[in-house]
Amino acid sequence: MGIARSASTLPELRTLPLVTRVLIAAGAVLCGAAGDRVRAADPAGADDAFAAAGIFAATAPRASACEPGVTSLPLELRRGDRICLVGNTLFERAQLFGDVSAVIHAGFPDHELVIRNLAWSADEVGLAPRPDNFADLEQHLVRFEADVIFAAYGFNESFAGPDGVPDFRRRLASFLRGLAGKAFNGRGPARVVLVSPIANENVTGVAAADRNNASIALYVTAMRDVAAAEGIAFVDVFGPSAAFLADPGTDRTINGCHLSADGYRAFADVLFRALFGAEPPVVDGRLRDACVDLDRQFFRRYRPLNTFYYTGGRSKDYGYLDFLPALAAFDVMCANRDRRIHDVARGRPVPDVVDDTNVPPLPAVSESRGANEWLSAADEQRAFQVDPRFEVELFAGEERFPEIANPIQCRWDARGRLWVSTSQAYPHLYPGMEPRDRLVILEDVDGDGRADTATTFADDLHLPLSFELGRGGVLVSEQPHLTFLADLDGDDRADVHEVILSGFGTEDSHHALHDFIWSPDGALLFRESIFHHTQVETPYGPVRQQNSGWFRYEPGTHRLTSFGSYPSTNPWGVAFDPWGNHVASHPIFAEAFHALDPPYPGQHASPRGLQAYSGTCGHAFVDVDGFPQELQGGFVKARYKPTNRLEMHRWIEADEGYEEQYVSDLLFSTNLSFIPVDLHFGPRGDLYCVDWYNPVKGHAQYSLRDSRRDRESGRIWRITAKGQSMSPPLDCSRLDPAGLVALLDDPASRVRSLARRTLADRDPQAAAAAVDAWLARLEPADPSTPRRRVEALWALATIGAVRPALLADLVSSDDHHVRAAAMRQLRFWHEAVPERHALLARGAVDPAGLVRLEAAITASWIGTPEALACVLDIAASPVGGHLAYATACALESRTLRRHWERAEDSPVPRLLARIRRRQPITEPKPTAAERSFDARPGLTEVRISCEPERMLFTRGEFVVRPGQPVKLVFTNPDATDHNLVIVKPGALEEVGVAANEMARDPANAAGDFVPSSKQDLILAATPMIGPTRRSQSHVLRFEAPAEPGIHPYVCTFPGHWIVMNGRMVVARDAAEAEELLAACRPTLVKAWTLDDFPAAAFASVRDEALLSAGMHAFVKARCTQCHVAAGHGVNLGPPLTESVKRLRGRDLLAHVLDPSLEIADRYRVIQFVLDDGRVVSGVVVGESDDEIRIVPNLLDPSRTLALSPRRVEERIPARVSAMPAGLVNVLSREEILALVAFVEAGDDLPPALRHAPVQPGR
Repeated sequence: MGIARSASTLPELRTLPLVTRVLIAAGAVLCGAAGDRVRAADPAGADDAFAAAGIFAATAPRASACEPGVTSLPLELRRGDRICLVGNTLFERAQLFGDVSAVIHAGFPDHELVIRNLAWSADEVGLAPRPDNFADLEQHLVRFEADVIFAAYGFNESFAGPDGVPDFRRRLASFLRGLAGKAFNGRGPARVVLVSPIANENVTGVAAADRNNASIALYVTAMRDVAAAEGIAFVDVFGPSAAFLADPGTDRTINGCHLSADGYRAFADVLFRALFGAEPPVVDGRLRDACVDLDRQFFRRYRPLNTFYYTGGRSKDYGYLDFLPALAAFDVMCANRDRRIHDVARGRPVPDVVDDTNVPPLPAVSESRGANEWLSAADEQRAFQVDPRFEVELFAGEERFPEIANPIQCRWDARGRLWVSTSQAYPHLYPGMEPRDRLVILEDVDGDGRADTATTFADDLHLPLSFELGRGGVLVSEQPHLTFLADLDGDDRADVHEVILSGFGTEDSHHALHDFIWSPDGALLFRESIFHHTQVETPYGPVRQQNSGWFRYEPGTHRLTSFGSYPSTNPWGVAFDPWGNHVASHPIFAEAFHALDPPYPGQHASPRGLQAYSGTCGHAFVDVDGFPQELQGGFVKARYKPTNRLEMHRWIEADEGYEEQYVSDLLFSTNLSFIPVDLHFGPRGDLYCVDWYNPVKGHAQYSLRDSRRDRESGRIWRITAKGQSMSPPLDCSRLDPAGLVALLDDPASRVRSLARRTLADRDPQAAAAAVDAWLARLEPADPSTPRRRVEALWALATIGAVRPALLADLVSSDDHHVRAAAMRQLRFWHEAVPERHALLARGAVDPAGLVRLEAAITASWIGTPEALACVLDIAASPVGGHLAYATACALESRTLRRHWERAEDSPVPRLLARIRRRQPITEPKPTAAERSFDARPGLTEVRISCEPERMLFTRGEFVVRPGQPVKLVFTNPDATDHNLVIVKPGALEEVGVAANEMARDPANAAGDFVPSSKQDLILAATPMIGPTRRSQSHVLRFEAPAEPGIHPYVCTFPGHWIVMNGRMVVARDAAEAEELLAACRPTLVKAWTLDDFPAAAFASVRDEALLSAGMHAFVKARCTQCHVAAGHGVNLGPPLTESVKRLRGRDLLAHVLDPSLEIADRYRVIQFVLDDGRVVSGVVVGESDDEIRIVPNLLDPSRTLALSPRRVEERIPARVSAMPAGLVNVLSREEILALVAFVEAGDDLPPALRHAPVQPGR
């Protein structure tokens, strides 16, 4: 893997890794002439060459072992050395400024050094989460042939405190041996330098030095000791940085722990002196800029966006052509910048722009599927189907304002102007591209409902998926960063563009941090989606999360908190209702999901039975004068897949949370290029919809480089209600604190939110005084006072003014909404509230479920043993729905789990299992077509469930009219799987028998048991649903038959059909229904009891005729499904030959009539409650100290499941036999007596009646 070094001039491509040199040499084969920027690849040889550009965990080579080297200071660098920076944010953030690399190049201008930054935010020794199949540090050091390694660790580890030092010493020693004892360059050991953390400084909002420096010092000492023991050079920057950070009046960090531009200049000088024992050279600004440019291009190669398409699960779809050629091109671009750096370091003239003409072009990509139709804005408007109460007009479009192409999000500022983020770079940044995405300010100057001006606030953004205005500027999502923009001179152009947090996941650029929204108390909430691995350094410790979840960022204190993580998809859309409840899409009632995350990398369980959807993108609550009264209190939601529409929903409160209820469409488009992605009410009460108008809809569905992705279109639509008056324009930008506080009385929640947000930009003391004065004027007897006091609470929290007395008063309010809001605020103020545990305990026993829900979540934020006791109080009472989920998540949170997980007698595992068993079953989310069916006139809705452990439907019959649309909701809470099949009149037995026959083939054991041979007899059928299936609910939608009649419905699980059935009566009226029922009542079938069979009735002599009749009865009653008698049947249940040895005649019949009279332990179904809350059912077939082996499905006895006894929290034996009762109800009295005689005979049958048994699996 090494390349030759010599004092002579090195070859032009010498700075490239070997595999890339091979790739570039094959460039003509791959892509053709460099001037032709996109060519189709020649398949011959291209696959291997492209594959060589990738670095995958599964295949990338590792370093060979070698004799460890000893590194000492001052460090000697050699010509052509390849230096890699590894570790945490100290080095990762350095690439934003260039000082560290630039001072080294300036100090060694003739060495032609190659420096690559492999550092990653919040990395620790032994803990470095990466995207799926992303190569690890060793594999990257091999790829980049490291000769020298600078490793910065210790800061994130220091948050483990004194108790964590011994483990840190062990991990660090092992890590350093791994670095020093491997030949990453293919020739010999790397020279390794361990770099300590810097000191922290106290800044406004966080006393980071006071919080952290003592602990950091302990870890610096450990690092020095371990490095000396391992022969590794050690650089202590802690002491020198403490000196330059102590300068009075000058902050050199942005948050107490991360350096600013000035801080990095000081740090680079300190590092240079320590490394090389010499004074640092003066760095030319051009050299610094050249290093920043190199690091920027290399970052796109090392950590590209959309890694799930590069290394992960979607790499097989489009990753081949979307990524691998680009990575090779970035290698060439980096080599070009290495040469530029070498020239600048030597003082040679360089052109203003790097010459990248040698970069190979990217091959063309295929168009995998059709795109939607593109229409002009005028034609698109004609494709809208609008609720007749409303009208839609274009506020702004690309024809007049091309700068709003590809709009993503919008927000209103205090002056009544609409800000829009746009991204033409989406979904990926390729070689030769630089971020040119925008924030644009649109203003309707003359008030006619159309934008008159567009001002570009920033045009150098990187995929700004979301943003929020406030705190003196704009907070923007620029994956992997959270950035801050500010206008210092009032010209509506950003003068500040600062990275304030980094390390957010980028595995899918559409899933990265989004849904920015200010919480009512002034924190910024946002979320990530599935595939992502995030780790962010903060002055409070590292924050990690994976595969979707929420974050709360408090700008005033620089605190980031992760919460609400559970396996999800890619939901968008967020809002707060007027009482401050968090509303989203997956989940809808997101307030219930605010418990802190479990210990990393764990996640909370997915919600069962709670509303949670993807495919939506934007919510806006209706409390404005400009919308009809009947819609007030609900919200509008944008849906972008599978159909494109704006929906109106009701917001319905239950005891333990809220649910949405679809009402109707406000707007629907027949043109699928309409993609609504954000919704906000404007300053006059009109609704604005952001339209990412694009014929290509989807991220994973098309190549990221599909040429049909529209880079020019973008529209903002304005929606108004006909005949409704608009509110007067609102400009609160110049209001003083008292004027802003007065707006807290406004009926529109968007106005109150804007007032709080603007108040945060005023002098905090003046703002607090204004709120206190407003509070003092409120009349206690006024019914609106409790809500106003909540508004005051939020306003005070927004400006950082804590009022424990106000909080305590609100916890005692008569209004449960007020109590819930106060309990929520307690979680953020608890450190400043002495009586926090008493207030929490009051909330835990509150009569309102919503308050108990907030108390459970707040307990996870407090995290003390007393808080855990409060959650146990909540869990001790019946909980369900959202409260059950919130309680379980609180108990699983990282803060509360530590108090119970090692306690042998803790009740928590049993409580968690009980809570999860109580989760409700709800119907699946309907599609657009299904919603349309549900809206049909005359529709009847029927709900049928299963009686637990009784093998019965909850309804034995229902009546519908001929031709009537029917929605049948079927649920199954039983421990056994069931389905519901509606058949034609008289077809019950034929279909049931055919389903039984399917059980003879074990391949059908996991099937639905809906016989395909009888489809002409089946009207409608659900799949099997239940504990072993994907769902516990299913909805049938159908039109009732046109002719009157009795249509049986039945569970066709083998053996169930005889007793688990009902009747759908199709009749024109009640009289006809009764007539039909009377006509079909059976005359032979009877619910037999033992009293019907005196002992004398049983035959003492069994002739062949009796035994033959008994054999036919054995088959007719389908006993052959699970039993063998004289060779007839399948041996899934107890062998009858053993039963008849002790049971004869009337005693034998008693057990046939009541199978649960005696259940052999060998065949008793047991429910096992596991420590993770799952419930597993089956028959135990083997048990030892180490394993319990069960058969989950007696229809497939060869498939077993092994359980660990240590994970079993509870065993619950089933009270009902797996054999259904009532099987013989299809037989006459004589047939039953013959059946008993046949079973008693066992194998003693005439030869003509003997039969070879059917064995499972044959």
